[in-house]
Amino acid sequence: MKKLLNLLRFEQPFFKLDLKMKLTILLLMTSLFAMHANDSYGQKTKLSLDFKEMKVSDVIEKIETETDFRFVYNVKSLDLERRVSITVKNEKIETVLKAIFKNTNTDYKINGTLIVLKPKKVSMGYQLDSMKNANPIVINGKVSDENGNPLVGASVTVKATGVGVITDANGFFSLAAEENSILIFSFIGFKTMEEAVNGRANINVILKEDIASLQEVTVNAGYYTVKEKERTGSIAKITSKDLETQPVPNILATMQGRMAGVNIVQETGIAGGGFKINIRGVNSLREDANSPLYIIDGIPYSTDAISDLQTSTSTIGNGNPLASINPNDIESIEVLKDADATAIYGSRGANGVVLITTKKGKTGKTSVTITTSTAVGSVTKMMDLMNTEQYLTMRRKAFVNDGITTYPANAYDVNGTWDQNRYTDWQKVLIGGTSEVNTLQANITGGNQQTSFLVSGNYRTESSVFPGDFLYKRGGARLNFNHRSDDNKFSIQFSGSYMVQNNDLPWIDYVSLSRQLAPNAPALYDANGNLNWENNTWVNPLSNNVRKCLTFTTDLIANTVMSYKLANNLVLKSSFGVSDLSNEDSRSTPSTTYNPSFNLSSQYSSIYVNNLRRRSWIMEPQLSWKKEFGNATVDVLLGATFQNQTSKKQLAYATGFSSNSLLYDLAAASQVLIRNNEEIDYKYQAFFGRANYTYAKKYILNLTARRDGSSRFASGNQFATFGAIGAAWLFHKEEFLKPIERFLSFGKLRVSYGTTGSDQIGDYQYLDTYSSSGISYGGIIGLQPSRLYNTNFGWESNKKLEVALELGFLNDRILFSTATYRNRSSNQLVGLPLPGTTGFPSIQTNLNATVENKGVEFTLRTENIKSTNFSWISNFNITKAGNKLLSFPGLENSAYRNQYVIGQPTTIQKLFQFTGVDPQTGLYQFTDFNGDGVISYEYDRQVVKDFNPDFYGGLQNVFTYKGFQLDFLFQFVKQQNFNFANTQKFAGHFINQPVAYLNSWQEAGDNAPYQLFATNANSQATQRSDFFGLSSGAVNDASFIRLKNISVAYTLPKSVLPNVSCRLALEGQNVLTFTKYQGADPEFVQGGLLPPLKMYSINLQLTF
Repeated sequence: MKKLLNLLRFEQPFFKLDLKMKLTILLLMTSLFAMHANDSYGQKTKLSLDFKEMKVSDVIEKIETETDFRFVYNVKSLDLERRVSITVKNEKIETVLKAIFKNTNTDYKINGTLIVLKPKKVSMGYQLDSMKNANPIVINGKVSDENGNPLVGASVTVKATGVGVITDANGFFSLAAEENSILIFSFIGFKTMEEAVNGRANINVILKEDIASLQEVTVNAGYYTVKEKERTGSIAKITSKDLETQPVPNILATMQGRMAGVNIVQETGIAGGGFKINIRGVNSLREDANSPLYIIDGIPYSTDAISDLQTSTSTIGNGNPLASINPNDIESIEVLKDADATAIYGSRGANGVVLITTKKGKTGKTSVTITTSTAVGSVTKMMDLMNTEQYLTMRRKAFVNDGITTYPANAYDVNGTWDQNRYTDWQKVLIGGTSEVNTLQANITGGNQQTSFLVSGNYRTESSVFPGDFLYKRGGARLNFNHRSDDNKFSIQFSGSYMVQNNDLPWIDYVSLSRQLAPNAPALYDANGNLNWENNTWVNPLSNNVRKCLTFTTDLIANTVMSYKLANNLVLKSSFGVSDLSNEDSRSTPSTTYNPSFNLSSQYSSIYVNNLRRRSWIMEPQLSWKKEFGNATVDVLLGATFQNQTSKKQLAYATGFSSNSLLYDLAAASQVLIRNNEEIDYKYQAFFGRANYTYAKKYILNLTARRDGSSRFASGNQFATFGAIGAAWLFHKEEFLKPIERFLSFGKLRVSYGTTGSDQIGDYQYLDTYSSSGISYGGIIGLQPSRLYNTNFGWESNKKLEVALELGFLNDRILFSTATYRNRSSNQLVGLPLPGTTGFPSIQTNLNATVENKGVEFTLRTENIKSTNFSWISNFNITKAGNKLLSFPGLENSAYRNQYVIGQPTTIQKLFQFTGVDPQTGLYQFTDFNGDGVISYEYDRQVVKDFNPDFYGGLQNVFTYKGFQLDFLFQFVKQQNFNFANTQKFAGHFINQPVAYLNSWQEAGDNAPYQLFATNANSQATQRSDFFGLSSGAVNDASFIRLKNISVAYTLPKSVLPNVSCRLALEGQNVLTFTKYQGADPEFVQGGLLPPLKMYSINLQLTF
């Protein structure tokens, strides 16, 4: 158990609340604020105006500037150029509106601070009377959206006269018009539509959603939002429209190939497995300290491992908490990359920030959406391995080369013990299965302008490509609630989710076995259907299925955000969130795992059980102020963060059971050892601020700062300050560019510089701690020292610089951006290796080493074709990235001398220099750099190879034609890596090999790419084969272009299903791969693990 857990004290106090108190406070705050009495803003607010001959449009803008009132209207149905004169003093808004629209065809409705302007309703008799000299007819109809939902309050106006009506609660309308007139249909948030009457008495129309210009889209920057055109920082974004076309269970999979500067690699094809993400490179020398900060609806989400090495199995790593997040619940994902965007998160933003926003309720009629899908998955590529004849030829030649004339008794494959004519394709048997995936999602949403809600539930099951009944199950529910008072002063948002994962995993990943087993190995089952042990000549691979690796995870996340408008320009806001993650995983090994001939009873059965509970709460009060001063606008934000995270973990080992049926009852074991038992309390607090200054809507300056405090450092080093400055110039608004504004519709130059930090070192690293030895002596488990006392280390620091150019052409039909960045991380936090005589492996310290990441990013979006029925949109991104160790004083005399080279990337591997196969001896040859006549790991691994991508990116195309949509994405990566087709070591041993190895050295004088076949009795050949796997000869081009995602969807017309919206889609993931790589999969080249699967799915979505 950790020592001195209660000694950790902050220099400043933190709140101390247990979870029940936190949840109680959360509910009380929600209830109290929900009961807030809403005073009518319109009744209380008085206006004083004095205008002479001013345009109606200017009057409306002036009222909106000086008050909280907001006008909603159709510009085509109002005369905004009409000039009015008005003089009022301390009058209500209704008096002002009466004066403005006196003797006009405009009516108004006041709802809190919202003022809706619309054409006056006129009686049918008046309409007919006004057209008594024409040919009037009565027209009836309905106005709906693309999903068939009625649009309540839509405007229907006769173009020639301006006479119009409003649709009723069911979207119906009725008005009189000439038989050859034109009607104008409009509704807020939808494109206005004109329709010729042509004598028709019934007209039904469907309005399309009016998607805002990309430059007007609001981007989530974390503590604030900003329009895309006005942001000074580097923020990449994808939306739910990108996510819904992909049959993947993890949110990181949805981001692959879609964002410049964001490199994501899927590390396993096992359900619930992990991903590796790097945002603009690797900043820290510690591999586990390069993860970004994840924020889900305002709550920091820890991605620290939740399993233990003893229970997580080799198939899934140490657990992946992000697997609990359902991509179908996500509205958008924003990635903050540069200093201007990340500095407001201080020490937690050094490696970038991933902001995940879940879907919110939509106003309008309550609707229900049900989505179901079925998918199948398989391995993308199998390796070309030897068949039985080729394999036995290799084996026999190996014995000949080693001068062995009599096959050993344990050489079952060649000595006649095993059938010499038997052939099994072990890849097909062990990893050639089909993974079946089934998902069901249901959403209920609705509300009005004041209150909206969304309730959703989901369930997913996924089987494995391995033999056996393995099944991953995930289910959960989500509630999002939003309310705003009538006067728009008070608002409350609540989001909460509860997810459950239940994973039944195989004990091992069968990939390695599938490539190594001899092709004439025995059958898996005997004649009676039992596991076949073939007279004790092999270990049946399916005996691993008797072992069970079970994982059960629950994850609760809840957050409440409340805001109150203290004055016209001053808003008080506070958020309070909690998270509670519980994980229990086990790895059982019953006695029946072993060969029955061993006669092992259940006394030899054993189990590891790992339990983890991680709870956290966070509170963030904020105060924002925004004011216009003529052409200038000032926006100021001040806030604070108080966070506490506690973790409890226990790892137990039990053995000696009276029965295998009692294996999961530790009380039934004769011996139980607690291998690890720890409690961790992480405390964090910060104060932050942002000041934004905009002049003439084209010059923008943004300043951010944050003062961080972390309990992971000792007194005196617990606090640090980080900050950034960002500036943008919207030069397309300059007068000298007006002559080309039709061509250059948008132009922005932005620059940022700042510092962020990192405290990703784990907890209690500065304390001298003790942990359980796990060894019983006299019935007592002893303690052993596990860490040395050291209070001198402090924060890592990352200085970031970026310059970017953004351009829009032809009314933004072409959008181009490029950014160049340079990040320098210093004061590296690492574990410095210690001599064995100290009794400790390492001590935490700061190294005076500097790591640089720099690169160039390009993005391009084009609307190639845009017409009524057909559109074609393309998105392209590419990133050229570089990493370099700039300095490391004393590197040559440190324990890192064989790991890093100054001037080279930190992701390199130092390898032997392969010079070919010796034509005389048939052995692999390598350069002896120090000339001592011996090839050694210490001195002769001098060749440097970088396995970081040289460049990467993606190309997406979206085609729509009426109800059809085709969406596909190609991901591409330029890289090199080990070719595991060439590193299947020890050709000639009792291990199958790639067919390419048949082209090996046979006799003196041969010039062959591979050395001679040899058995394990040939120590020299075995050693050279081992060296070859760590040499330049084993490194090949691993670049690839992959059809990462393709979706073909069709939405049925309303004429087929009038009351239901129906969408049918066929989707594929990892469909095609173009590569010269000779191994199994170029994306994740780890030889012994299952690569990402190829998936095909069919998806049905119904909305009622």
